[in-house]
Amino acid sequence: MLRNRRDLQSVLYLILQPLLMAYLWHTGLSSLASWLIYGLVFFLSLGIGVIHHNHTHLRMWRSKRLNRLTDFWITLLQGHPTFVFYPSHIANHHRYHHGERDVARTYRFGGDHNHLLGYLLHPFQAVLVLYPLFIGWLRHLMLRHSSVFYYCLRQYLAVLLLWSVLAWLDWQKFLLFVLIPQLHGLHWLLATNYLQHAHADGHSTINYARNFSGWVNPLLFNIGLHTAHHHHPRAHWSELVQLNLHYRQQVHPTLNAGPLIPYMFRTFILSLLLPPLRSRSLMPPQSSGNPHAN
Repeated sequence: MLRNRRDLQSVLYLILQPLLMAYLWHTGLSSLASWLIYGLVFFLSLGIGVIHHNHTHLRMWRSKRLNRLTDFWITLLQGHPTFVFYPSHIANHHRYHHGERDVARTYRFGGDHNHLLGYLLHPFQAVLVLYPLFIGWLRHLMLRHSSVFYYCLRQYLAVLLLWSVLAWLDWQKFLLFVLIPQLHGLHWLLATNYLQHAHADGHSTINYARNFSGWVNPLLFNIGLHTAHHHHPRAHWSELVQLNLHYRQQVHPTLNAGPLIPYMFRTFILSLLLPPLRSRSLMPPQSSGNPHAN
């Protein structure tokens, strides 16, 4: 009943993550193998966030019931409701494409920059401006679509109930094996906006997103092919490789940033020692404040 059989990879991640958490809850970090599994849990926390993103744009199943069950399953795995992507991502980010009306645009917080501190702080700054969107969205639903409003509230209640039960069973294991990986996944999910858009041109119709190649795409559902995704938000993630071939030739060359990890090391670490490697803004000077700020 999957819309696309490539989402078997998504289903695998959704099943594997809680199984590994349960294993670690039972065994603890008592061996090298358990530490490697703990690292895999952290990686899968990234995958769950991308699956949430993809499931919001294009529902995974043909069955409405299975889609709703998946909403709740993702909610429990990542520790926050899936509905938040509608006001923050669909109605905001994809509507304004990192422009002046995108409330979480990277150049809103301290000017136009692209450095390690900006990357680390962006999720905390974004949460402060996104939560008013969530509250406004819920208020609108409460007045206009009460059934959907209560559906969203049930997602919050599901998270609180799961957290309460697990913390009651063993609060230390809950923190170590559940909450910390969930917070890691949430930080990465929000920080991805910084990776994909910092120093891109929020006023351009094509140069507002950065693209990555390498293993990040097969492992994380082509999350690096961001320009194609913005232009085709309803396309299944497996189609983005082909779509990217068209946009790769159109965007500014620096926005084809190569593999993700080398980009982060070059931009956030190595550039501190080698200034020529520092990121340069594509924003017009009158729009970005200091266009040469790192």
